[in-house]
Amino acid sequence: MKLSEIARLVYLNLIQNKFKVILTSIGIVVGSATIVLVIGIGTGSRAEVAEQFQNLNAGAIDVSYEGSSSSLSSSTTASVSIGGTTFSLDIGGGGFSMDFGGGTGGGSDSRTNSEAVTLTTDDMEDMEVFVPGISDATISYSTTASVEGGDLSASSYYTVAGVLDNYAEISNLTMAIGSFLTEENNENKEKVCVLGYTAAKEIFGSAADAYDETVYIDDRPYIVSGVLSEMGTVASGISPDTAIFIPYETGIKYITGSSISPTITVIAADVNNVDTIVENIETVLADSYPNSTFTISDAGSKMEAASTSNTTLTLLLYSMSAIVFVVGGIGIMNVLFVSVKERTNEIGILKALGCSRRDILLEFLLEASCISLIGAILGVLLALALTPVVQMFSVRVDLSASAVGLALLFGVATGSIFGFYPAYQASRLVPVVALNQE
Repeated sequence: MKLSEIARLVYLNLIQNKFKVILTSIGIVVGSATIVLVIGIGTGSRAEVAEQFQNLNAGAIDVSYEGSSSSLSSSTTASVSIGGTTFSLDIGGGGFSMDFGGGTGGGSDSRTNSEAVTLTTDDMEDMEVFVPGISDATISYSTTASVEGGDLSASSYYTVAGVLDNYAEISNLTMAIGSFLTEENNENKEKVCVLGYTAAKEIFGSAADAYDETVYIDDRPYIVSGVLSEMGTVASGISPDTAIFIPYETGIKYITGSSISPTITVIAADVNNVDTIVENIETVLADSYPNSTFTISDAGSKMEAASTSNTTLTLLLYSMSAIVFVVGGIGIMNVLFVSVKERTNEIGILKALGCSRRDILLEFLLEASCISLIGAILGVLLALALTPVVQMFSVRVDLSASAVGLALLFGVATGSIFGFYPAYQASRLVPVVALNQE
């Protein structure tokens, strides 16, 4: 039998059983849709992780104060003179002691309690001096302050970050217009600022309109010396697009006072030495603040953790897709077994007319592949329809032609593999037995 004739028989059988074909292919529909979405979500997640850390140097290490284990030692000494003899009582730490000796009476009360730590530029300089392998270091903090000016009809609250002049270079920030803060701005505590791209658009309408204008932060005027390029990422816990950057000392003088919790960021000259540098930083901090605990994290570990989580999620979704495909394949196999039983007489007639085992095998195998292909196409269309719904839950989905091609390939392969055995069984039927089958 010619291939065109076999294809026509397959076409007629599919057309006459449309409803059965659709029901049979449901598993493949779900599997194909899952494959497309899994690849899209995985690709989107990887891109999101890359964007989130694109402005972080792989050798960046952040140091911040976590808390202190306060130690309290209390000692009270009381002296009482009786008949020229002095009794000295020392009460403290849950103990009691008595001394006998001469002298004048007196009392004293001394307490030591470790206070909360505020990291300073001195600590940053200590790290640069005593920790080898550091190529650069900076210190920054952030707070929230009211902002007025430009096109704002009322005061709005923005993140205001106090930074040094090298913050932009360390965080890989680029300027859309103007220049970043300078060392002189910080030393002179000048009221100048740099706006994030989104903040500039919200306050003034555009980056160009914001440049060299005045913005009021906590009712004090600041000159906009520049606007950052759009980043869409997070740097050292600060989102550059929506933040306003001011000189470090200016913020302490006019906005925050001394109540800040800065983060020191150091850059390892060699990313392979990050662990050693972290250990040395811990040693320096332990010498300066023996009773305090600090949080030290490096960008490389953050990237690795994010990538690992993304890989785990992707593998989980791939596993779900594989399970769905297997279930869909079993469904196709069961339907084809039933189809062979129903069409036994038809198979007998075809064999009586001269069709070979190969022709029968090819016919049923093509039917299985076509059912799978239809299911795969419907699955791709379903994935395209579901993509906007998934994105509504803040999940990034980057669809690609390769994902569509892979879904179609898996769909057809599943149908062909699971449809082979029923097709083989059909091809093995004896013509006389098949014709006499009720």
